[in-house]
Amino acid sequence: MDISQYTDKEIVAGLLRRDKAITIAYLYEKCYPLFKALFEKYDTDCENCIEFINEIYVYIMAKSSKSDLSKLEAFGFKCQFIYWLKIVSENYCHTLFKKSSYQTNKLTDGGDSLSKLPHSIIIESHEISLKDAETILLMMPNRRYSQLIRHRYLEEHTNEETAALLGMNINNYYNKHRLAKAQFRSMLIKEGLL
Repeated sequence: MDISQYTDKEIVAGLLRRDKAITIAYLYEKCYPLFKALFEKYDTDCENCIEFINEIYVYIMAKSSKSDLSKLEAFGFKCQFIYWLKIVSENYCHTLFKKSSYQTNKLTDGGDSLSKLPHSIIIESHEISLKDAETILLMMPNRRYSQLIRHRYLEEHTNEETAALLGMNINNYYNKHRLAKAQFRSMLIKEGLL
């Protein structure tokens, strides 16, 4: 089945009516990389990624006691379904599971993550104290960029969560994200921290 030919509305309708072909093609094939990344990022109780996908499927399909609607039925098509699914899955993981201890993230020219350690952060293999990082954020000329860096890297929100916090659509966010990283990096270089 070529799921790429389906619209978000058709996919959601298929999932809601429990269409086996659409469910397998979308959740277990197309979205497998998303779920695999989350499965590896969090210490879950699941034996493997397929079991993790099953758990997310049950979570989005279960009826809420308050509204008698499932999370999936409440999806309002205000964003792309894949982004909604990522946010819901990430929030589910944040609520139930702790992050894996082996996760180490670095801000690199091609990457998009910055790891927060107890009293420092690591940028391009350089350890920067959180106090220095906070100082740089205060010095950045564009406050919107400093907020983006704070939410995304120091508070460790996902790209989608950060975009929502800043009231941006995801396409605009990725453009601003690139510019914010460049400004943050240039400020670190200017201050002799990188």
